Amino acid sequence: MRELLTIGTFARATRLSPKALRLYDEAGLLRPAAVDGESGYRYYDPAQLERARLIARLRRLGMPLARIRRVCDLPAQDAAEEVAAYWRQVTAETRSRGRLASFLVDHLSGRGSTVEDATTMLGIRYAARSEPGPVRTSNEDIAYAGERLLAVADGMRGPGGDRASAAAVGALKRLQTLPVPAEDLLGVVADAVGDAERAIRDIAASTPSGEAVTTLTALVWTGSRPALVHIGDSRAYLFRSGGLFQITHDHSYVQSLIDEGRLTPEEAVSHPRRSLLVRALTGAGSCLPDLSMREAVAGDRYLLCTDGLPAAVPARVLRETLAGPGGPQQVVDELIDLAYAAGAPDNVACVVADVIAGTPADSVADAAVDSVTADSVAADSVAADAAEDSEDPMAAGETGAAR
Repeated sequence: MRELLTIGTFARATRLSPKALRLYDEAGLLRPAAVDGESGYRYYDPAQLERARLIARLRRLGMPLARIRRVCDLPAQDAAEEVAAYWRQVTAETRSRGRLASFLVDHLSGRGSTVEDATTMLGIRYAARSEPGPVRTSNEDIAYAGERLLAVADGMRGPGGDRASAAAVGALKRLQTLPVPAEDLLGVVADAVGDAERAIRDIAASTPSGEAVTTLTALVWTGSRPALVHIGDSRAYLFRSGGLFQITHDHSYVQSLIDEGRLTPEEAVSHPRRSLLVRALTGAGSCLPDLSMREAVAGDRYLLCTDGLPAAVPARVLRETLAGPGGPQQVVDELIDLAYAAGAPDNVACVVADVIAGTPADSVADAAVDSVTADSVAADSVAADAAEDSEDPMAAGETGAAR
């Protein structure tokens, strides 16, 4: 029988403190090989050194214990992919915090104006629509547009998906009635996303699988500076001066492969895991959305859509359609018709909004703008109530949802 190591010797060999080893024992992450029945003293097998050193390195990365447990239990190649996915999440969240920090530095140092010049006030003309794909039997996609909010959300198929997308949009809809100064907008939007996460957590608890997942992409307006909030693989585009610009970055597995140079955008279209998300709203609160402030200009046209639209309609055709003379409702209808003509394997939700000179009070709907399924409408109200009633902190968790 191999000689066991005392906790002190094992701690020195792994560069972990005895206190940390006791914590990992209690968490079920690194159990000692033996425990003295009288003294309670812990002993470890030398074969446990490799696992302990891996735990120490992952902790230095800042990885939560629950995720470390998962990494340790995976085969080596799968564990490597899990670590890479975690680090992509960390760097993306760091970039998002960096943008918020830059905004606050500019504001506090006086470089950013907190007063809207009346001549720069803008309004929007908007339309929204959501339709099930020809081969789908349910529609978890939501498209919403109002004078201060444009939003799309794509819920995961199965029980809870439609309610999760309704909760995400519903949390932002409540902001339309609040007077929010431009300098506070990002923080208020972040708080609303926290409300959505708590509502989604309760929805997940009510499903047989224990899961409820949705994307969220939205523009929340105040004057000429909309706040962009984005998580998942729904998209926001800006059409300006004849050019079409994607202003969000997909939080999907295939996009991460593209970013690393392991996959081309053309290959991503047919990749078997193209619908796998690396970041989404899950109710666990473990993934932060991208948050940023944008500068709008009269004449801009925005398109927000779930992934079913760009999956069926090429960017070139999107640009040509947005460049057309029709108003937002006509363009929305044309885009959905194009997706259907291309086969539309997924549900399609989209919002189109034109930025116009004037004030937010001048914002008008081109047609009906709250486009959701009947079940989602009811769920929106339920989820909103759940968000207001829930005061529990968000639990830790991970994202790896496929829709």
